[in-house]
Amino acid sequence: MIIEWKRIKPGVFVAISISVFIISIFLGIPFKQSLSIWVFSSIIMGALFYWRFRLAFTFLGIGILLGSGLLDVPHLIEFAGLDIIIFLIGMMIIIGFLEEKHFFEAILDRVMKYGKDSAKRTLFLIMFMAALSAALVDEVTSILFMTALVIHLSARLKVSPIPLIIMTVFATNIGSSATVVGNPVGVIVALRSGYGFSDFLRWAAPISITCLVLSYFLSIYYFKDYIKEIDEQLKVVRKELAVQLVVKDPAANKKDMIVASIIFAGTLVGLIFHTFIESMLGLDKNTMLIGVPLISAGIVILLERVRARELVEKRVDWWTLSFFLMFFATVGTLTYTGATSLIANTIITSTGTEIFPLMFSTGWIAGLMSALMDNVLAVTLWSSIVTQLSQLGVNVAPLWWVLLFAGTLMGNLTIIGSTANIVAAGLVERQKIGHMTLKEWIKPGAIVSIPTFLISLLMIYLQVPLMIT
Repeated sequence: MIIEWKRIKPGVFVAISISVFIISIFLGIPFKQSLSIWVFSSIIMGALFYWRFRLAFTFLGIGILLGSGLLDVPHLIEFAGLDIIIFLIGMMIIIGFLEEKHFFEAILDRVMKYGKDSAKRTLFLIMFMAALSAALVDEVTSILFMTALVIHLSARLKVSPIPLIIMTVFATNIGSSATVVGNPVGVIVALRSGYGFSDFLRWAAPISITCLVLSYFLSIYYFKDYIKEIDEQLKVVRKELAVQLVVKDPAANKKDMIVASIIFAGTLVGLIFHTFIESMLGLDKNTMLIGVPLISAGIVILLERVRARELVEKRVDWWTLSFFLMFFATVGTLTYTGATSLIANTIITSTGTEIFPLMFSTGWIAGLMSALMDNVLAVTLWSSIVTQLSQLGVNVAPLWWVLLFAGTLMGNLTIIGSTANIVAAGLVERQKIGHMTLKEWIKPGAIVSIPTFLISLLMIYLQVPLMIT
C-alpha cells in the first residue's frame, strides 16, 4: 500500500493543483485571483504530501507570485510575519541555552517525581503543563519549552518522542484558547469583538478545560500501546530517573542552574506582564512581546561569550523559520489580490443570517481553513466577515467564540494547522530524531480535533441565550 501511494502521489498532487485552478476559473474568479489561489493551494498540497521538501515549494511559490506580478517586494515583507520570526529567533536562543545548562532535565526530574512511575499520570502532568503555560504566556513559548522537555523524557525512557510531542501540541493548542494572550487567534478575536481577559475566563476557559480533559482521554485511547511501552520503560529505569549531570565541579553546576532559572523566570514573567510593561512605558501593543525574548537572548549571548556564535548558528532552526517567512507571505497574497474578500462575500450570501447555520458554516469552514493554511490568517479573514454580519444586526457574540475554537482546536487536525505544530515538527527534525509526517499526524489529529470542536460548538450553542452582542 505504501509503495502504491508513493507511485500515485505525484499524480494526485498535480491533479488536485490543476483542479483548483480550473474550478476557480469556472466559478468566474478573475485570472489573477485564480492564479494566486492555485499557487497557494499548490504550496499547501506540496507541504502536506512532501513535508521534508516544504521549503522548496514555498520558494517556488513566492518566485512565481513575484514573477507574475501578483506580489511585490514591499507586500512580501509586510505579509512575511517578521514579528513572529524575530520572536522565535529570540526564544530559540533562550531554549538552546537552557538545554545546554540541563535546565529541562531538572524540571523533568520533578515531573517524574509527581508522575510516580505512571505513564498516564506523567502524560496528564505534561499535557496540563503545556496547556497552562500556553494560556499564561503563548502557544509558541509553551511548545518550545515543552517539546524540549518531552525530547529529554523520551530519550531517558528510550521511546519515540513523536507521539508524546503530538499529544503535547494538542494540549498546547487547546490551552492557548483559554486566555487572550494564549494565541494570536485570541488576540484577533479580542481586538475585533471588544472582549477582555475576564470575558475569556468566563466564556472560553471552561470550554478549553473541558476539551483538554477530553483530549487527554482520547489521546490515551489512541496511543494505548505507546502508553504501555512508557509504563514498561518507567519500571526499568525508575531507579535512574534522578538528574545526572556530567560535570566535574558541583559548584559550577549549581551556578549554571541558578543562572538558567533566572533567565527562564525572567523571560516568563516578562512575557506574562508584557501588556502591563507596554502600558507603563506608553509602547504599542505587543512591542515587549518581542522585546522580552530579545533582551533575554541578548543576555544569554553575552553570558556565552566565545560560544555565542555557535549557540546562534546551531540552536536556531533557520530551516523552519525560512518556511514560516515564505508561507506567511504566500497566504497574505490571497488578501493582496482580493481573493479572500471574494470568497468571504460568496459565503455570506449562501449562509444567510440564522445563528445556527452561521455557527455551523463559520465554524467548520474556518476550522478546515485553519487546518490547511494557518489559523491566524483564517481567523483574520473570518473576523472581517463576522464584523460585517454584526453591521447587519446579527447577534455575532457566539460567532466570535466559534472562531476562537475553530482556529485553536481544528488547528490540531494537520501538521501545518498551527504555528505550534510547525515549530514542534521543526524541532524534531532539528534534533535529528525523526520526521513528523501528515500520515502519522492526521489520524490522531482527527480523533482529537473533531470531537473537541464538536463539544465546543455544543457548549457555545447552549449558552447563546446568555450572550449579548
